[in-house]
This record gives sequence, structure tokens and C-alpha cells, in this order.
Amino acid sequence: MQFNLIGSFEIVTDDGRTHAPKASKICQMLAVLAFQPREAVASGVLIEELWGDAAPNSAIRTLQTHVYHARRMLDEVQAGDAPRRLLLTQAPGYRLDIADDEVDIHVFERQVRRAQTELAAGSPERAAQHLDRARRLWRGPVLSNVPVASVLNGRMAHLDELRIRALELRVEIENRLGRYRELLPELRALVNDHPLHEWFHGQLISALHRAGRRGEALQAYQNLYDVLDRELGLEPSAEIQRLQAEVLGTNTLDAARLRPRHDTGLRTAVTPLWASGVAS
Repeated sequence: MQFNLIGSFEIVTDDGRTHAPKASKICQMLAVLAFQPREAVASGVLIEELWGDAAPNSAIRTLQTHVYHARRMLDEVQAGDAPRRLLLTQAPGYRLDIADDEVDIHVFERQVRRAQTELAAGSPERAAQHLDRARRLWRGPVLSNVPVASVLNGRMAHLDELRIRALELRVEIENRLGRYRELLPELRALVNDHPLHEWFHGQLISALHRAGRRGEALQAYQNLYDVLDRELGLEPSAEIQRLQAEVLGTNTLDAARLRPRHDTGLRTAVTPLWASGVAS
């Protein structure tokens, strides 16, 4: 049995059949449970996800009804004469008796962590293999066919950050392998999709510079400057300004004199979103 939360919520049976439950509250409930398999989730947490502040007086009984229908549905979708009992009652609520490997988000996280470990150990090729497995699991926005509320939003925030980390790792791996030109189309897409993520911009500037496309590197810096100025009233971080100075072949003070004319003064630099400096 496989529970897929990346993209649309669906359940894949051992014989490869795919089921997309239509009852939204059952999907919400199962999704909350799938985020922490084999761990009991309190009934109050499930009620908060299903109804929030508008929980009816009958919320406990209604939740029990949803659990009953979810159990019937899970039994029906399983092949064979002896279906596994997957949704169990366990104080203070319920648990989904499945392994981490049976939930795509946990497989995704494990592969990203392994890629990070292999890269830190100096094995970019092995890191790329793990990251490729993780990328193949990403079928679109998490729970795209399910209404989500506060509990799931909290769980999904962690996954969104992990998705960003996977994208950063992809860039780091390709840089380690010296594939600067091959990476350029992907970097352009990343800065378009994440316009306020300075690290992606910095990597694009650096890759263009290494590829001998100095003018485009400077234009990429200007694009970042304009976005930050327009959206946040900020200028690029010190790391990005040093990178601009490197592209110009001058020092940071000289680069400061080449700021766009509409810059009327110093602004607080954006704190970089990455742990290490921009690759030179």
C-alpha cells in the first residue's frame, strides 16, 4: 500500500491500482495521519483540521463516523482476501499503521537527506542519484486535490522548505560536477519561480560569469536589484554585491559606485537564505 500526498492525494494498492478518494474530510484525516505514520494523532488535532474553530458539538461522533467510512474504504481498495487493518484506534486518537516507506513524502525526505549527506562526504555522483529519486516523486503541489486547514498547512510548510533544499542541492551538485552551462536553463527557471530567493540569483550570476557571459551576469544582478528594490525596498546582500564586484573585475567600493541611478541611499541588506557563501 502506498499513500501519495505529493501532487494529488491518492492510494496505490500493492497490485498497482490507484484510488483517489472523493470524500474531502476523509482525505484530510488520512493525510494528517500519513504525515506521522505509526504514531497516534489526538482526536483534537483531527477535529482542528476538519472544522477549525467551527467544530460542531457532535465533532467527536462525526469524527468516529469518518473513521468508520475510512476503514471501509481502505478495506475495499486492498486486494486479496485478508486486507490489512490500517486505521487503528489508539489513545489519544487514531494512527495509520503503515511504514514510512509507504508514504511518498517520507521517501522524498529520506532521499533528500541522503543526497545532502553524500554531497557533504564528497560524493556528488551518489548525491545526484538520491536527488534524482526524490525529484521523480514530486508530481506537483502537495495535496492539490484536498482542502487543507491549519494542521496540514503546518505540516506542509516543512515539506515546502525541504523542496527548496532539494532545488538548492541540485544546483550544488551540478556546480560540484562542473556543469555550469548545462545548469543555466534550470537556474533561469528557478529565479523566475523564486524571485526573492537570493541564493538562486547568486548561482545564476556565478554560472553566467564562469561561462564567460559577463554582460548577462551583470544583467542578472540588475534584475535581482530591481526585484528587491521594487518588492521589499532592499538592496542585494553583501555576498551578492561581492559577486557583482568579481564580475566587474573590481573591488566592492568600486562596484558601489556603479549602483543604478535610482538608488538614493543605503538600505538594509537582505540576509542570505543559504548557509554558505556564493560560489565564485
